[in-house]
Amino acid sequence: MIPITRLSVGDAEATAAAEAVRSGWLSSGKRVQEFETMVADYVGARHAVATNSCTTALQLALIAAGVKPGDEVICPSFSFIATANAILYAGAVPVFVDIDPRTYNIDPGLIEAAITPRTTAIMPVSQIGLAADIPAIMAIARQHGLKVVEDAAPSLGARVGTVCLGSLSDFTCFSFDPRKILTTGEGGVITTNDDEAAERLRSMRAHSASVSAIARHTSTSAILESYPEIGYNYKLTDIQGAIGVVQMGRIEQIIAERRRLADRFASLLADEQRIQLPYEPPGYFHVYQSYCIRLLGDRTQVEVMERLARQDIAARRIIAIHQEPLYRERTTGRPLPETERATKETLLLPMFVGLSDAEQDEVVLALKRALD
Repeated sequence: MIPITRLSVGDAEATAAAEAVRSGWLSSGKRVQEFETMVADYVGARHAVATNSCTTALQLALIAAGVKPGDEVICPSFSFIATANAILYAGAVPVFVDIDPRTYNIDPGLIEAAITPRTTAIMPVSQIGLAADIPAIMAIARQHGLKVVEDAAPSLGARVGTVCLGSLSDFTCFSFDPRKILTTGEGGVITTNDDEAAERLRSMRAHSASVSAIARHTSTSAILESYPEIGYNYKLTDIQGAIGVVQMGRIEQIIAERRRLADRFASLLADEQRIQLPYEPPGYFHVYQSYCIRLLGDRTQVEVMERLARQDIAARRIIAIHQEPLYRERTTGRPLPETERATKETLLLPMFVGLSDAEQDEVVLALKRALD
């Protein structure tokens, strides 16, 4: 079976994790801090705050952005369900807006019509490795006094022009689960240029303690911490941080290989009229966390997925959140035709560092057979 993803980790990550274990400090500590610094420097943000998942990162970022229970947060439905779930965790209401059919990211031209007096934030998703139109979204947010909390879970390294995601929005959240650009097993991070918000985020992820655990542990005097607001246990461990440091050390090679594989897919499938290849807008830099094709022929998504599975090739889809049972009764009734088309017509092919040319050839051959 050629899986949808395969871990790109090795001896260096294993050694780093083992050194963390032998150090005697396993919780969030110096290795997490080093990892955070590397992420912040890479994306060009003043701060990076690591968490135990991107979902919890999104929740904390929404709270830091001032989102309160009962508020509305605008987001796309074409995404992983964690996007909307994080809004619910913050006590707010997701308001779904349709996507651009080429990029599969939220359509900025439809956002203003969804803004109401209860709207406090916009949560664009930079989907499958391609940045959303963050400059346009930020302009809308500033005009209406809203914050932008970007779900860039799969898009670390993606750029708009020469600027990396992570320094454009008020808050940007990335994921480090096994399918993303980098992995720490599980984990996430929030990047921001807001000094006060970053300090609050670091506190909130650790029960909102006024002094961190590592500061208390290394202090030579008595420290009596306080807990000024409700907090959460959302810390990343130093074992994960150590793995993240190694992964960050080769992020450019990882992204270069993903782009090479994407170019090779495009070359191998250039003459295939029954699919539409991924779109990279002029001036954008796609990191291809997933390779998303659109089916144009007679075969349905389910038929193609089943035919691929019978040839030992994994494939995935992206859901329309508003069609899931949890959200059917929570939608505003706003039409989402492009979202509903995309969730039926798109397909994610295997894409990962370590996918060999021979395996990629096999995927392409299997896809063409599935489309026949």
